[in-house]
Amino acid sequence: MESYGEIAGIKLDKWQKEVIEAKNSHIAIRAGRQVGKSTVISLKAALYSLENPKKNVLIIASVDRQAQLLFEKIVEMVLLLDKSQVGKGRDKPTRHYMKLKNGTKIYCLPTGRSGYGIRGYTIDLLIADEAAFIPEDVWVAVGPMLATTKGSLILLSTPYGKAGYFYDCFKDDRFRTWAVSSEECPRIDKVFLEKEKSRMTRIQYAQEYKGEFLEELTQMFPTELIERCMTINEGMFSPKYRYYLGVDIARFGGDETAFVVVNMMSKEDVRIEYVEASEKTGTNDTIERVIDLNNKYNFRKIFIDDGGLGAPIYDILKDRLKSKVIGINNASKSIDQDRKRRILKHDLYGNLLRLMEQDQIKMLKHVDLMRSLKSIQFEYTENENLRIFGRYSHIAEAAIRGAWCVRSAGLRLFVN
Repeated sequence: MESYGEIAGIKLDKWQKEVIEAKNSHIAIRAGRQVGKSTVISLKAALYSLENPKKNVLIIASVDRQAQLLFEKIVEMVLLLDKSQVGKGRDKPTRHYMKLKNGTKIYCLPTGRSGYGIRGYTIDLLIADEAAFIPEDVWVAVGPMLATTKGSLILLSTPYGKAGYFYDCFKDDRFRTWAVSSEECPRIDKVFLEKEKSRMTRIQYAQEYKGEFLEELTQMFPTELIERCMTINEGMFSPKYRYYLGVDIARFGGDETAFVVVNMMSKEDVRIEYVEASEKTGTNDTIERVIDLNNKYNFRKIFIDDGGLGAPIYDILKDRLKSKVIGINNASKSIDQDRKRRILKHDLYGNLLRLMEQDQIKMLKHVDLMRSLKSIQFEYTENENLRIFGRYSHIAEAAIRGAWCVRSAGLRLFVN
């Protein structure tokens, strides 16, 4: 077993060796960031695929990009361990599928909201990445996939509250479980963790780096409320409507730039009709995408994150689209010249939450929007300040900016 790690260029930690050696049918791993959970599972999946001919392996996550990241690691592991098993030409791996010469097939699929897209598969090994964020309805579809094969299930995730299927697995005797803190990982610099601890709240750090299930976190947008608002199957574009655009600019580390188009029929009838998250995060890419969307929708206003990396994008768009472009970076823009009031993060999120609770906004049925809104959490710090944060916040950040249209209509917006 150790030789496999050496072949793949990996020095396995004790718990990773235990995972590789485990013969249990079902496995669940909750862990802090960067401890190597996807690395060890990709190695375990590669070994299983190479050693077991004519099997079906399925990699799932709530969204396609997350599933692909783990699938790509598995492909890399297979190539390192035995590249002779990997096909070439027409049989070479795609972004979602790989067939080995021993007949084993590895699929990669997003679950969506209900699991509809993964139904119908008969699976010998199913691996769910960021399992805590997969909608509960999906797990209903998973059972029949493993029933006839008596297949195995591997779940890995950062935890997300004391509820849901992933949490329940840690109380299920069928699962062998591991809990791994980033503080236990020898590859993570202790000084870095100390800086993160000082930057984050206690609860935030406990979930993200210690991998703990917490009762103290509260979901900003309850799942039932999101589902109640998601009633639009597709947008109904018309030049007569009043459209607004919310933009959140990508940060570093694989983030995405998000665009959310809002149609304000009236202040009591607001609709999120288009959602896009793009990995093309260059300045020119973002500017041209905003221009393209404006050419189609002729926005009344474009609310864009003008802080940090967004500043040069904002400046260029402001020069090209003039007064349409309004900078909102959660903290620094006055929204009324007389009152000198600032838009704060809780203003933006509170506005969207109010619209949802009062049934004044309808949303496109969109799995990435659902996931992003569900990821937003809040807590009160020791100083009673409201802290809002989320791991997949980019689309939600664009949505709160777009939804600000109901507030901007009666204010004299300006930029200092």
